Parts: sequence; C-alpha cells; structure tokens
Amino acid sequence: MKTAALDPRPWLGRIFAKGDKGDAAFSPFELWPARFFYIPMIIQWGYLALRYRSITLPTLANPGMEAGGLVGESKFDILSQLGREGKNWVAPYTSFSVGTASGTPSADLPQALAALETAGIEFPFVAKPDIGCRGAGVRIVRTVADLEHYLTHFPRRERIIFQKLITAKNEAGVFYIRAPGEAKGRIVSVTLKLFPEVVGDGVSTLEELIEADPRAGKIKDIYLARHGSQRDRVLDKGEIFPLVFTGNHCRGAIFQDGRQHITPEMEARFDAISQGMPEFYFGRFDVRYDSLDDLKAGKNFWLIEVNGAGSEATHIWDKSTKLRDAYEFLFFQQRTLFEFGDANRARGFSSVNAFRLLAMAMKQARLGRSYLESS
Repeated sequence: MKTAALDPRPWLGRIFAKGDKGDAAFSPFELWPARFFYIPMIIQWGYLALRYRSITLPTLANPGMEAGGLVGESKFDILSQLGREGKNWVAPYTSFSVGTASGTPSADLPQALAALETAGIEFPFVAKPDIGCRGAGVRIVRTVADLEHYLTHFPRRERIIFQKLITAKNEAGVFYIRAPGEAKGRIVSVTLKLFPEVVGDGVSTLEELIEADPRAGKIKDIYLARHGSQRDRVLDKGEIFPLVFTGNHCRGAIFQDGRQHITPEMEARFDAISQGMPEFYFGRFDVRYDSLDDLKAGKNFWLIEVNGAGSEATHIWDKSTKLRDAYEFLFFQQRTLFEFGDANRARGFSSVNAFRLLAMAMKQARLGRSYLESS
C-alpha cells in the first residue's frame, strides 16, 4: 500500500488542495515524501551524536524500555510495565504468539480463542502486532473467521496483542516528558485524532464519494487500498461509512493540534501514570475517550498504547501548522532525547549498540511489510 507520506508520485500539484470553504485541506508540507521532510532531522541527529559522542544515546531516554522505545520495541512489554495507576486506565489486553506450540497454523485458532477467554476479551476486539509502528497490521476482529484469517497471515513465531475494542468515538495522542531526576513531568503536546467518513446518497459508489471529498479525494489510494472490495458499492442514502479505524496519520486519520486543551488535571493524571512505570521519561500515550472535557479533567478515558523514544509529537500534522513551527518542535523533541539520554548515561546506564539497533530497525521494517492491511 502507498501512503501519503511515502507516495513517490509528484506531489507539488496536490499539496495545496482546497476545502469546501476555501480552507486548505492539507498543510503545505503534509504530503511531502518522508525521505524529504525528515532530512533536517537526520542532520541534527548527526550533529547531536557528535556533540554527545554517541549515535545511539536516545536509546537511554527511557532505560526501562528495550532500546528506550526508539524502534523495534515490544508493545506488550511496555504495557506490562504500567503501574497501579496505569492499570486503572488501560484497555484490557493479552498476547498470543503465533505457531509457538506446534508450529502449525491449524493449532493457532483454538489456542488464541483460549487466550481471549482467559483474558475476558470478547468479539469484536482489536488485534495488532507486538512489534510495529504507524498502525501497521492493526485490525478489528469481528468473527472467528476474521481471527483465523489474521492468524494465518501473521508472521510465524511472532507475538500479537489482543485488546478490548474501545467504542469511544475519539482518540488523542498525549506527549509527556520528565527530565531524569525531575519531580514532576509535563505534557508538551496533545493531538486530537479525527476519523474521516463518507455519507451515502443512494446514488454514488464508495469510490465516487471518496473522490468528491475535498480531503479524502486527494489521498483516495490510502482508503481504497483498505476498502477496495467495496469501491463499486452504492451506499444507501444516509449510510455512514468510516474510512479508517486506526488513529494514524499515514493511514488516513486527521490530526488536529490540541495543545490548548492541556490542563493541570490532565498533566497530573498522566504524570501519575508515567511515574508508575520504571525509568520512563519520554513518550506518547494513545487514548480513546468520548468527552474532551473528561479528558481535560483526567478522567473517563482508555489507554490503548504507550510509545517511547520513537514517538512523535503528532500535532505538527495539523493542517494549519507552519513548516517552521513543525521543525522547531521536532528539533526540540530530538534535543530532549539526547539530553535525557546523556543524563541517564551519567547515572550508569548504557546505550544500545548501533549494530543491535540497526538489527531491531530492520526486523521491524521486515515485519511491517508482512502484516495485513490495517482497518
């Protein structure tokens, strides 16, 4: 599947698409190829590596996580590090390793069903790879047949996370930092994630409805890769068709800058969750919620994932963000990684070997190419 960030086709004629009211449907840089957009970050990483005498120092930003959560880390292991406070908010989950008992796909289904029953997780639920990024392989599993299909196409001897499907309609990414030795951390970014949908008119096909949307039409390949089997279906009048479930920008979700909604109550809640995790200082919490007022009050949300040093403050993908402001925040984020790594190195922790880190990155990339298309 081609994503907007990696689409090799010419993009200069597409990035200034206009919406119905004359508003830009995308920011001027939102559809730039990733290999182009992140060049300044690569340059700064090299400068900081020379300054701090370590190219892998950011793996020490969170000494309690494998490689600091920079790349190739286990999502299950990170969730397992949640303390008492975090366990109060996390969506119920369990894990299952494919093919570890008999090595045959036929044995996986009954064992997976047993694991779900033990964890009290019912259909429908969410299945996602233990190792992965950008929402790769995340799917809603609605039936036993769906589960069997997912297991059959999952890499052998790799682990899956099964998690309760949270039906809350909204999702947010809450980015948290706390310097080693600092008594209290802070939230530096909040991203509100929107899930685009189209509404049937009784005449148009799904593909035509997507093409008619001022934003979705510009990245229709992302949605049609997911829903291609229904592209010619005429939606009933008033039928709502969600285009994406996974709260990831490159999968077609829409990100809005939510930093204005940060409150002392929200910071206190996520600080308590963070401090309950061993040696955790830098990362993003992905949460589902119904009421923004509740999230601001630090209550009535579900924690679905915790990300470490590889996290990005995703509010930069708000369509109104200026390129200068995006880079300013990314530079700050990267400097913070090295500063925290340096502080933890001084405390006696050792960073991951560069060859080991490369191997982890290559494994994550290899696995990512083998996963099923996300929901």
